[in-house]
Amino acid sequence: MRIRHPRRLVGALGACLALCATAGAQAIPAPHTAKITVFAGSLRATVTLGRPAARAPQAVAPYLYNGWGDPPDPAEVMDATGTGWFTLAFVLDAGGCEPQWDGSRPLKGGADQKTVEAVRAKGGDVLPSFGGAGGKKLEESCADADALAGAYQKVIDTYRLKAVDVDIEGDTYDDPAVQQKTIDALKKVRADNAGLKVYVTFPSEQEGPDGSMIGRAADCGLEADGWTIMPFDFDGAGRNMAELTERATDGLMRRVKAAYGYDEAEAYRHSGLSSMNGVTDMNEKVTTRDFASILRYARQHRLARLAFWSVNRDRPCPGAYPDDDTCSGVDQQPWQFSRTFARYTD
Repeated sequence: MRIRHPRRLVGALGACLALCATAGAQAIPAPHTAKITVFAGSLRATVTLGRPAARAPQAVAPYLYNGWGDPPDPAEVMDATGTGWFTLAFVLDAGGCEPQWDGSRPLKGGADQKTVEAVRAKGGDVLPSFGGAGGKKLEESCADADALAGAYQKVIDTYRLKAVDVDIEGDTYDDPAVQQKTIDALKKVRADNAGLKVYVTFPSEQEGPDGSMIGRAADCGLEADGWTIMPFDFDGAGRNMAELTERATDGLMRRVKAAYGYDEAEAYRHSGLSSMNGVTDMNEKVTTRDFASILRYARQHRLARLAFWSVNRDRPCPGAYPDDDTCSGVDQQPWQFSRTFARYTD
């Protein structure tokens, strides 16, 4: 906009800028912004209309995986959804208790470090996930808790981390010795890294998870910031997955409550969930409507963690569902699952 015959230039310019900024903030929804340049004679000023995207909290950290296919650009996802944090998967053993991405990609200089830098450049951050469903787990192969803590610490130091996630599944979870080793290692890194957040993720049945690791951790004095279940792949095909997710998370809360002696509200605040967006391995369908219901539930109970597998899948399939992890297999807009959970505030 130009003022071609300026009078009282400063006053006119100031009034115009105030009016434009006010109108723009009302007319342009977050996370979008726009700029307008105003000229008054020789004076010029630029106003940013609207407001930048508010980043979702650390509690919302969907999984992002660089190991195959066409991983999404995290900056694009952040701009489109307000997502602020990502859980990067997975750190495994490259041999000799040496942590690497998938046990084969280096911590420095590769795609994963570039992802960390891209996210931080946009004002967000990341936490790594150690473990997962496949591959050689540090939790199993490191000789003892000190060695495992050393592997965790190497990753913490490499990326100056504020939080970590241990995804412990299958035979790894079922082994009491591995559970204990993991708990002792997490106690050590928590003690050695002031303010470090610790999340532990594991499978669940429809009524809630096996609580053995929760009980063992409570007995040993490890208080996780978020005990997180994966409420899927538990015979829910054809069922309402939002209702099953809430039932399983209620079961998790009861186990956390019993182990630590929390009241119910505090137990929920140490509980979390990591869903799967779209068609699961057991042909359950977690829809965008389910995510909206789960979001309401998480807000109601102030859950410690709200994640999902994965951002890679958070896009519509171009044709028939390919039965892999490049799209969700359900009706959705690009990044719709991420956008929904990004509305959560812990």
